[in-house]
Amino acid sequence: MTFEKITRNELRDLLSENVLRVTFDKKNGEKRIMTCTLKKGIAPEVRGTVHIGTGTYKESMTSLSVWDINADGWRAFCLDRIKSIEKA
Repeated sequence: MTFEKITRNELRDLLSENVLRVTFDKKNGEKRIMTCTLKKGIAPEVRGTVHIGTGTYKESMTSLSVWDINADGWRAFCLDRIKSIEKA
């Protein structure tokens, strides 16, 4: 999937319909592969603020909150750090 040209809204739409494997660089430089989704019935429904770990996270235009299938929790990544996107 071409991720260089994908917009935040397009990625949200894809995640709303699919489980995706997103490879990205974490802020500390480590490579991370996350199996994630926003699909109803898998991801819990939230409104407004998403709680990630022990803190609270509010989405920005440069990052995206997703349901991490393997961690069974909400996680976020920066859109400009994505290396690849594929259907899981």
